Amino acid sequence: MIAPRTLRFLAAAALLAIASLPASTQVNYNQRDDKYRVLGLKRAKEAYETSRRDYERQEELFKRSLISQADLDHFHNIMADAEVNYQQSLLAVLFEQQFVSVSRAVKYQARDGSKHVRLTVANTSGGTAEFQKLLNIDDRLFRSLQPDVVNDVYISITNTDGAIISQPYEVKIAQLRYGEPTMLDFALLQDLDAVTVNMIYGSGSSRSMKIFLQKDASVNRVAVQSEQFSQEVELGKSATFDLTLELFSGVSNTFSLEVLNLPPQIDRFFKDPSGQARLSQFKFTGTTNTRKAALEVSLPDRPTREVPMDGPIPFFVVVVPHDQANSAGDLQSRTWTQQEIERLNVGYVKLELVPRGEGKLLVRAPQLFYSIKPEGTVQMSVDLVNEGTRRLDNVEVKIDMPLNWTKSVQPAVVPTLGIGEERRVDLTFTPSRDVSVGRYEIRLRTSALSDNHPVNAEDKTATVEIAAGANIPGTVLVVLLILGLVGGIVVFGIKLTRR
Repeated sequence: MIAPRTLRFLAAAALLAIASLPASTQVNYNQRDDKYRVLGLKRAKEAYETSRRDYERQEELFKRSLISQADLDHFHNIMADAEVNYQQSLLAVLFEQQFVSVSRAVKYQARDGSKHVRLTVANTSGGTAEFQKLLNIDDRLFRSLQPDVVNDVYISITNTDGAIISQPYEVKIAQLRYGEPTMLDFALLQDLDAVTVNMIYGSGSSRSMKIFLQKDASVNRVAVQSEQFSQEVELGKSATFDLTLELFSGVSNTFSLEVLNLPPQIDRFFKDPSGQARLSQFKFTGTTNTRKAALEVSLPDRPTREVPMDGPIPFFVVVVPHDQANSAGDLQSRTWTQQEIERLNVGYVKLELVPRGEGKLLVRAPQLFYSIKPEGTVQMSVDLVNEGTRRLDNVEVKIDMPLNWTKSVQPAVVPTLGIGEERRVDLTFTPSRDVSVGRYEIRLRTSALSDNHPVNAEDKTATVEIAAGANIPGTVLVVLLILGLVGGIVVFGIKLTRR
């Protein structure tokens, strides 16, 4: 007969052998678990549940003093390893399914004229709840791993060359929860209609999306920009302001162009830069939200009270939606302030025109050839004419004379010569006493100042011929000889006829 103590020992040994069998086989790794992570998660979950049940049975045996503390710790370690494997498999599935997407990217213009992008990003990892139901995962464990939260999301905006074009350069979202999208605002350092949104999140996952930006359709206006917002134009000439028109409207796509506060003496019209066709209205198509236009202005030939010389003339270009054109009325009938234009809630840009002039000096000489005797003088005159669009100052005629000749210029300097004004200058040239017979050239150079800038006229060249003086006695003698010869011939002829 076997003693009771021996029976208890054999029973405990048998239970220990039976309990240790599944524990030794609970780690059943399959190389395909890394590829098919959901199946690997199911395998890890079953191994964990088996090891947990084994531990609970061993715990009952320990309470009945059938196994030692070391045996119980061994089963606890096995269960802990299985639990870690299970959690790692669960995290691998959850991180694999993490996904951050851009739900909206809206471009708008701030009051100061800067362009911004309003970016809305969302955690679209919606499959985690389905995994919980599919695998019958414990809710407490599932919640502790926060499957609906993507941590450490970094977002930046770049152009096609990879350069960051936003301010701030990068934004970090500490936690992005499922069903709670986050809106970010970036100021664009480069005005583009299509950008690349770069995202890094979670355990190193990354995405780069090239996005065509939406327009803020709530404002119903066109943003207007011009690189040449201020130009200096010479009177009588034309200037062109290049305009970039960008649509921010979901209501209208047809607009009118108007110029406000420009004096009526200045001609103006809009044109298409590509075809040079004149524009009064334009339309955005469905494929483009940006257009180019040009404003050409022509100044009068002379300054007026409304078009003063060197004075800036500010004016506005406004873009009025077609459905607001009738309600706006005649915009040209009055002078507008910037605050009044802003209250119209239309797109506009402020431009500036500075009329400039340029003096142009013309020299008219009625005669440039003179013939005098050695003791004579040359009296000539030239007319100085300002054919430009700015007053001329300190008009002076400079003369390059032959050696030892003398000159006289009256007046020596013309202080001012207004636009279109004409002044005559008298010149006197006197040859030297020992001048030789021949031709001499005198060069006339005329200069002036226009707005402290030198202005030169075309040089003129006068030719003076010095003729030999007349010998009166010799001339008389020659005449007498000729008369005597002629008389002798006549007398000789008469005598021959009488014979």
